[in-house]
Amino acid sequence: MRADRLVSLVLLLRQRGRLTADTLARELEVSTRTVLRDIEALSASGVPVYAERGRHGGFALLPGFRTELTGLNHDEALALLVAGSRRGAQAFGLGPALASAMLKVVDALPESHRDTAAGVAERLLIDPETDLLSRRLDAEEVPGPIAAEVRRAVFAGHKLRIHYAAVDQTPKWRTVDPIGLVTVRDQGYLLATRSGADRTYRLSRILDAEELPDPAQRPDRVDLDRAWQERGTRFRTGGDRQVTALVRVDPARREDLVGTALAVLTEQTDADGLLRLEVTFQDAGHAEWALWQLAMNAEALSPQWLRTALHDRATAVATRYAPP
Repeated sequence: MRADRLVSLVLLLRQRGRLTADTLARELEVSTRTVLRDIEALSASGVPVYAERGRHGGFALLPGFRTELTGLNHDEALALLVAGSRRGAQAFGLGPALASAMLKVVDALPESHRDTAAGVAERLLIDPETDLLSRRLDAEEVPGPIAAEVRRAVFAGHKLRIHYAAVDQTPKWRTVDPIGLVTVRDQGYLLATRSGADRTYRLSRILDAEELPDPAQRPDRVDLDRAWQERGTRFRTGGDRQVTALVRVDPARREDLVGTALAVLTEQTDADGLLRLEVTFQDAGHAEWALWQLAMNAEALSPQWLRTALHDRATAVATRYAPP
């Protein structure tokens, strides 16, 4: 761990020039005292780092010193920088490792390419934290030790014991055979089997995890994309609480409807230009909420209970705001 931090410290000085101990401590998420010890260790190992005194002082490297990380051209480094801007790594507890890797990527480039690649990457935004309506898109936090334990079991092919808090259930310990990790809209999931049956666990609901020495019962190769699609299909088509509704919607609001529905079963365009979709929702409350958000831009044609529920809600709101 310290070796990685020392490399990151050198790369920060390489790319930013003179930095104070306080700045280095913030960047590396350690104490100032730790930074001073690291600087001393680097000097003892022959890295030409020196201190400048005074108001604008700090630590710097002798001009011309560089690490020997080679093999990346401009476009390859740019691709990695753009990929590194995605927030999905946070879902797997790899955020600090990603930040360190990005420093190494930039430093791997010739100086003439380094500035242009970093500058171009700043002009590309992937998965911002808010959408155009200023709604915050919060990524779920997974404690580092838990994420690391899950990753180790997945990569090593060992059984995994997890303390899992399912929705509306008391947390329980489960022993599973991990298959892989998936991130969707910054939500991390563990794909696994339990007693031979497919299971999907949200990482943020894992309260504790323990890698076991026993080998996992799983195939040698896996197509995660196909596995995820198959599980998604089973989820959308199964369950006693799910409901299907026939909806007419303004084309401009189609994505709002489709984005919240579980599945679109059929779709056609009516003579007046409105879209007629048969969509599946998680339950009755989900269907009512989704249609209510679209206000006059959508109409539930069936089932009748959904039309009645929306009518009753609209009547209650109209009554509340009726003139005195």
